[in-house]
Amino acid sequence: MYKLDFNTCLASKSLIKLLHVLVGVLFVFNPLPLFAEQLDLTGLSLEDLMGVKVTSVSKKEQSLSDSAAAIFVITNEDLKHSGVTNIPDALRMVPGLTVARIDSNKWAVNSRGTASRFGDKLLVLIDGRSVYTSSFSGVYWEVQNVMLEDVERIEVIRGPGATLWGANAVNGVINIITKHAEDTLGGLASVGGGINEPAFASTRYGTSLGENTWGRIYAKGFKEDEFKISRGDDAGDDWDMRQGGFRWESNLNANDSVNLQGDIYQGDINQQIILPSVAAPYRIYVDDDTEVSGGNLVASWQSILSSTSGFTLQAYYDWTEREEAFVHERRNSFDLDFQHRFSPGNRHDLVWGIRYRHTDDDFVNNPVFSIIPESQGDDLYSAFIQDEISLVQDYLRLTLGSKFEHNDYTGYEVQPGLRLLWKPCPYHRLWTSVSRAVRTPSRGESDGIVLNKVIPPSSASSGLPVVINTVGTSEYASEKLTAYELGYRFVPNQAFSLDVTTFYNNYDKARTVEAGDYVNRGTYIEKNLYFNNNFSAHSYGAEVSGTWQAAWWLKLDLACSYLVSDMEDGWQVGQEPTYQASLRSAFTPREDLDVDIWFRYVDNTSALSTAAADNLFEIDDYFTLDICLAWRPNDKWELSLVGQNLLESRHLEFVQESFTLPTEVERGVYGKITFQF
Repeated sequence: MYKLDFNTCLASKSLIKLLHVLVGVLFVFNPLPLFAEQLDLTGLSLEDLMGVKVTSVSKKEQSLSDSAAAIFVITNEDLKHSGVTNIPDALRMVPGLTVARIDSNKWAVNSRGTASRFGDKLLVLIDGRSVYTSSFSGVYWEVQNVMLEDVERIEVIRGPGATLWGANAVNGVINIITKHAEDTLGGLASVGGGINEPAFASTRYGTSLGENTWGRIYAKGFKEDEFKISRGDDAGDDWDMRQGGFRWESNLNANDSVNLQGDIYQGDINQQIILPSVAAPYRIYVDDDTEVSGGNLVASWQSILSSTSGFTLQAYYDWTEREEAFVHERRNSFDLDFQHRFSPGNRHDLVWGIRYRHTDDDFVNNPVFSIIPESQGDDLYSAFIQDEISLVQDYLRLTLGSKFEHNDYTGYEVQPGLRLLWKPCPYHRLWTSVSRAVRTPSRGESDGIVLNKVIPPSSASSGLPVVINTVGTSEYASEKLTAYELGYRFVPNQAFSLDVTTFYNNYDKARTVEAGDYVNRGTYIEKNLYFNNNFSAHSYGAEVSGTWQAAWWLKLDLACSYLVSDMEDGWQVGQEPTYQASLRSAFTPREDLDVDIWFRYVDNTSALSTAAADNLFEIDDYFTLDICLAWRPNDKWELSLVGQNLLESRHLEFVQESFTLPTEVERGVYGKITFQF
C-alpha cells in the first residue's frame, strides 16, 4: 500500500517551513514550558491534541481539525467565561458572522455578504430542530432562549451546508447542541440583575430515573429594560420572557438509546414602531405590545448496528404564535428525519437520509400586511447521500454528496457538494470545497403584500398620497449560490491552534424588485414593487481564528474577518462590515477567581430602512469591551460581575428594514449568583 511519512511531504515542504517560521515567533515567547506540571501534553494522543469532536459537517462525529469546512465551536466554557446571557451575543465570537443588536429585543445575525434582521441564508437548529421560519426566511432570535448552562456546544459552519442540511443553509449553519441529561445530574439555580437586565433567574434539576435512564427539568425567566433611540428618548422596547422544559433519555441496551425533550415559552415584547397609513398624517407611531408563545416536542432513537453502521430516527412537533401590530401568525410544524451511516468498504464511509416536513400557517390580515390565502399547508420532501472516500489512507480524503429536495414553491432542487482534505504532515490540514446551495422562497415572498411606505401628497402626485407596496409573486424562484472555499489548520499541540479560511461566493437569481406602473385608486396613487430574481452578486473574503494557551492561567482567543460584497446593491439588504476583530482573554490569577476580558472591533457599515428619509442609515465603526469577574468561594457557589459595552454609554449597531426607529445599544452591568446542589 502506498504510504506517506513526514519526510516525504516534498510538495508541501516549502509551505510548511514558512508556516513554521511564522508560528515559531509565537513560541519563542511562549511561557508554556515553565508550567509543564499544570499543563502536561505528553500523555495526550494525537487524536486528543487535534481538538474537539463535531457532528455538523458530516452528520457524524469527527475531529474538528479533520473537518473539510469552515467550522467554529463555542464551548460551554466559552459561554460561561464570556458573560453573555443570550445566544446571539455568544455568536459574536465566531469569525465571519456579523451579529448586530437592533434594539433591546431584536438581533440581526448574518454571514458572508448580507445584513438584515432576518438572515435568510443562515439555517439555525437546536438539537436537530430547525428554528428557521418559512414566513419571512429567517430566525426570531428573541424567542430562542436556551438555558446557557445546559448548552454543550454551538457548532457554526460558515459557508454552504446544503449538501446535508438542505435549502436555506446557504451562507452557514448554526447547530446548538444541549447536554445529555446524564451530564446534568443534581441541581443548579442562578439569579441576577443589574443595568439593562433588572432581573433574571433560572433553575435546573437532573436525576437518575432508573438503570441507564436519566431526566432533567428546567425553568427560566428574565426581564430586560428599554434602550434609547438615537436622539436620546426612551425606545419603549423593554420585554420579558418565561420558558421551561424537560429532557428524558434512556439507554435501552448496549446499542440503542432514546430521547424525549420539549420546551414551552411565553413572552411580552414591547416596541415603538412607525406604521405607514394611507390617510394623513401617513405615518402612525404605535406603542406595540407583541405577544409571543410556542413550544416543541422532540423524540429520537439512535441505534448502533455494527462498528461501522448505525441509524438515527428523529421526529418533532413545533408550534409558534406571534401577535404584533403588523403581523399575527400561528404556525404548526411536523418534521420526520431518518439517517443511516455505513461503510461499504475500507475506503468508503457513506451516510444517507430522507426527510419529510409539513407546516401549517394561519395569518390574520391587516392594512399593513396581508397574505393570500390566509391559511396554507406546505410540504417538503428531501433525501441526501454523501460518501467520504479515503484516496490515500490517513492523508487524502474526498467527500462527495448531494441533497435532493421537493418543495411547494419551486419544485425540485439539487444541491451537490465536493470537499477535499489533505493531511500532508502531522498537525497540518489543507482543505478545499465547491458547493451549490439554494434559498427557497418564503411565504411572504410568494403570497404576501406589505404596505411599505406612503409618500405624502405633492404637486407631482396630483395632490394624492403615493402608496408603495411590496408584493410577493408565485413566479419568485430560488436564489442560488456557488461557493468556493480554501482552508488551512495548524494544531501543533493542545496549547495552540490556527485556522484560516478564504472563500469566493457567486450568487445567481438573488432577490430584487421590479417596479410596476403607477395606478390611480381615486384617493391615492399606488405603485407596487414585485419580487423577482434578476440580480447577481459576489462576495469574497478571509476568516482567521486562533487559540493560544499561553500558560495554565492564561488563554487567548483571536478571531478576525475580511469581507467584500456587492449584495447590498440589490434590494432590502444592508451591508456587512468589511473588517471585524475579536480578542478574548481568560485569566485565572487564582484557582477560585476568573478574570475574562473581551475586546471587539466592528467596521463601519450601512443599513436600509423605510424609517429613514432616503432609506439609508450610515453606521459608524465601534469598539466594545466586556469584562467578566467570577469568584468561587467553594465548589457550590459562584458570584460573578459582568460589564458589557464599557467603552461607550451607547452606540448604534443596526437598523431594521422597516417600521422601527434606530435604537442604540447601551452600556450594561449585572451581577449573578449561581448555586449548585
